[in-house]
Amino acid sequence: MTDMTTDAMRDPNNTPPLATAIPLGLQHVLAMFASNVTPSIIVAGAAGLAFGGAEQVYLIQMAMLFAGIATLFQTVGVGPIGARLPIMQGTSFAFVGVLAGIAATQGLGVALTACLIGGIIHFALGSVIQHLRFLFPPLVTGLVILAIGLYLIPVAIKYAAGGAAPFQMEAESFGSMKHWSVALTVVVVALGLKFWTKGTISNAAILIGMIVSYILAYMLGMVSFDKVAGADWITSIHVMPYGFEFNLGAVVAVTLISVVSAIETVGDASATTKAGAGRDATDEEIAGATYADGLGTAVASVFGGLPNTSFSQNVGIVGMTGVMSRHVVTIGAIFLILCGLLPKIGAVIASMPLPVLGGGVIVMFGMVASAGLNVLTEVNMNRRNMIIIAISLAAGLGLNLVPTAVQYLPGVLKVLATSAVAPTALMAVVLNLVLPEDID
Repeated sequence: MTDMTTDAMRDPNNTPPLATAIPLGLQHVLAMFASNVTPSIIVAGAAGLAFGGAEQVYLIQMAMLFAGIATLFQTVGVGPIGARLPIMQGTSFAFVGVLAGIAATQGLGVALTACLIGGIIHFALGSVIQHLRFLFPPLVTGLVILAIGLYLIPVAIKYAAGGAAPFQMEAESFGSMKHWSVALTVVVVALGLKFWTKGTISNAAILIGMIVSYILAYMLGMVSFDKVAGADWITSIHVMPYGFEFNLGAVVAVTLISVVSAIETVGDASATTKAGAGRDATDEEIAGATYADGLGTAVASVFGGLPNTSFSQNVGIVGMTGVMSRHVVTIGAIFLILCGLLPKIGAVIASMPLPVLGGGVIVMFGMVASAGLNVLTEVNMNRRNMIIIAISLAAGLGLNLVPTAVQYLPGVLKVLATSAVAPTALMAVVLNLVLPEDID
């Protein structure tokens, strides 16, 4: 079926001509590419992996490969798995804070094991997700997304200034104008393209900004391609590359974020059907989207990939183009898989100087916080809800900023208490359930 009438464009099963479908599929990839690989770079850095080294390149490859595979779970589907909607999957920012903390203190083996178990639990949520939605109204989800963004923004500033590791922050070059000129180039170019261009260029504004900044960094002598030449042409995939190491606190922390991620995916599925087809998502589509989310996370973690989730920016592309075809996003998924199988692409990404990444994530993490605020605009800002917002953010961000305040808690509770997102989510859910609605 290659009909491109209005009715056909609103049909997820419509197959546009390849001349139309391929550019649209690549547009979906360009819009999410930088956001997809960034979490792996940050968690690898937190784990102490050499920047640009083979292990970091491998994590970047897995981010691309399993974003593509998880997207196929959504668009093609297997049985009840997959919404069979044009939903693009990618590595989730929501888990970055928790996983960076776990990787830094307990290693990638613990972090990826927690992702595997969390992914399995996330998958199981597909059968009950409809019954959990009441726990996560806009007040709660908005708070959680805002907390994620606010937690990550200092990380972005550190990368822009020269890096987040202690030795990088202690270096004489940290905060130099050389670093900031490269970082701010990303911001300026991205803003210019986002607001003064349209279509693919506008959607890929951050990626293009990072490419321009990358070129500037090369001209300033900040880029070395030595490790690109030594990278393999075909990815060698490893099962549980960091072993299986169970830690209850890590599992609980990742699982809590998985529940929030599942609710976010429900929202993205609903937004996709609204934007592209003018209808609500069915129960089967919501359950299928959740199954695919969890399965994508679990499978990726077995091979060294971080958790996957639906990408909200791609929902905007569906609304903008009016093309609801899931086959368009399938083409994007295939492109990501091909990139994931070519380590030289990962090596080029890994050779990117930290200030280039920092400029990109200043925009990305700021947008995460903005997305949380956008969700909160749906909330009636009465005294009750403002109290919930105040206490939840104070608990989540306060304990994260002063971790020694809970230094005597047992290991499991300390990991949760200082994760920023978990205390915010827990306080918001509990207070929203117990505080009466009739407070002015």
